[in-house]
Amino acid sequence: MTVPDLIIISGLSGSGKSVALQSLEDVGYYCIDNLPVGLLQELSVKLSRDIDNGKILVQGVAVGIDSRNKRFLSEIGEALDRLTECGIGYRVLFLQSEDQILLRRYSETRRKHPLTDHVTPLLEGIRLERKLLEPLLNRAEKVIDTTGTTPHELRSRVRDFVGGGGVRGPLLLIESFSYRHGPPREADYVFDVRCLPNPYWEESLRPFNGLDKPVQDYLGGRQEVNDMVGQIRDFLKTWLPGFVKENRCYITVAIGCTGGQHRSVYVSDRLYDGFRNESMPVQIRHRDLGHRAQDDAG
Repeated sequence: MTVPDLIIISGLSGSGKSVALQSLEDVGYYCIDNLPVGLLQELSVKLSRDIDNGKILVQGVAVGIDSRNKRFLSEIGEALDRLTECGIGYRVLFLQSEDQILLRRYSETRRKHPLTDHVTPLLEGIRLERKLLEPLLNRAEKVIDTTGTTPHELRSRVRDFVGGGGVRGPLLLIESFSYRHGPPREADYVFDVRCLPNPYWEESLRPFNGLDKPVQDYLGGRQEVNDMVGQIRDFLKTWLPGFVKENRCYITVAIGCTGGQHRSVYVSDRLYDGFRNESMPVQIRHRDLGHRAQDDAG
């Protein structure tokens, strides 16, 4: 049975599910929000028939399922098992955020949380929602914490998730970042490269970043930099096969320096080139490259 890529988007109310669905719609997915769980299999079978008959031309289908489906959530495990039994593949993308951030977002938008009423305050509704959605969280192929994520960054991460479908083995994401803004929350490994020589203190290099040739020549000519890159690469090559055995689909490796402009960008780019040349599924993101501050120290 041939079906398009089926993505189930779930998560806490206020964590960005609407932005995620819009992002998928922008790249050609047919999106349905708040679909009753019991209709999942029926939808997939109908899409399969339409594709076989040449009636539908979509990259995939994205379905939003959240606590508004409260009456149906008890059936979600059984519904997903039926999809698997019918040979229908799916991926679950789960969005979450810290309680205090969700409280602030609801305060700013003045929206009503779906699980609050005259006897259930907002914080209690959020905690109840976490419990209700645990079955989907436990089946998630990718979890994105949007606590410190802008809508633009979330769209980028959703597109990365879409691009990871169908790859063989775990998809390795290498992400540079600035310690001023904190490490990425979803990172599996974090490497601190602030011990390396800092191009920021070379006045002629300060306007450039780790993707520019003057900075690359400066860092590439330092033995300690090359040693660091080689040791991180060897570590990952040693332990990534373990993730394959555990059927992990996504591995995020974060490389951080003070400002996220020079050292972390350069090291991340070197690692990306190395794994790409070995035909491994790999993506790269420079999270803070566009966030240069006046007092940034590279």
